[in-house]
Amino acid sequence: MKELINNLYSYRQLLKSNVKKEIRGKYKGSFLGVLWSFVNPLLTTLVYAIVFPFILKNTEPNYITFVVIGVLPWTYFTTVIMQGTTTILINAGIIKKVYFPREILPISINTSGLINFFISCLIIFIFLICSGIGFSWYIIFLPLIIGTQYILQQGIIFITSAINVYIRDAEYIITFIINMLFYATPILYSAKMFENSSISWLISLNPMATIINCYRDVLFYQSMPHIKSLLVVLLGSCILLYIGLKIFKRLEKGFAEEL
Repeated sequence: MKELINNLYSYRQLLKSNVKKEIRGKYKGSFLGVLWSFVNPLLTTLVYAIVFPFILKNTEPNYITFVVIGVLPWTYFTTVIMQGTTTILINAGIIKKVYFPREILPISINTSGLINFFISCLIIFIFLICSGIGFSWYIIFLPLIIGTQYILQQGIIFITSAINVYIRDAEYIITFIINMLFYATPILYSAKMFENSSISWLISLNPMATIINCYRDVLFYQSMPHIKSLLVVLLGSCILLYIGLKIFKRLEKGFAEEL
């Protein structure tokens, strides 16, 4: 971990340039440009908010705001995982020609995703104001929740980006897993629906379920997040980050040959 910090400091300009490239490149050539950070999740949210109340018979007040607070963190999660998984393969040409710490690539994906998430969070704030929910002092826990999600994602993409170099089908398997995970995460429904259900334990094993619930606690319900559960996820994410970095560093030795 000390080596990682030293590398990030030594190559901080490269990291900064890579993050800028990821942000600009995502919407390069499009008419709306960075505005898609607002429009895309907003359109997705509106579709969910119109269709799913009829399917789930959801009676949650301010349901659109409820969905927005679930969809945006999930969009951040899925975007980072999918782009992070393929980042080594996409940058194969650079990796073969120039030396730099390879871990900068997945870190750039996660960091650029974080910046886009901050931008799209304005949508959440607008909905909170327009719905009359507003803000409470519990919002001070928001950096802890976002930080936990960032660490979790970083640990995951260290592993998936390295494995995808050796097993090219990995990205398709991961896409399938994420699609399935969507339904096991309380994005369109409240976790309270399954409190007394036999599958409640399955949802509790999903770290993104805990993170989404914490977002809703501090923003939608304006209450104390379940700190114990969040700290468990944070600890698990830190362990995953450490393991993921070890796996990445071991597998990167063969990147040039495999690419």
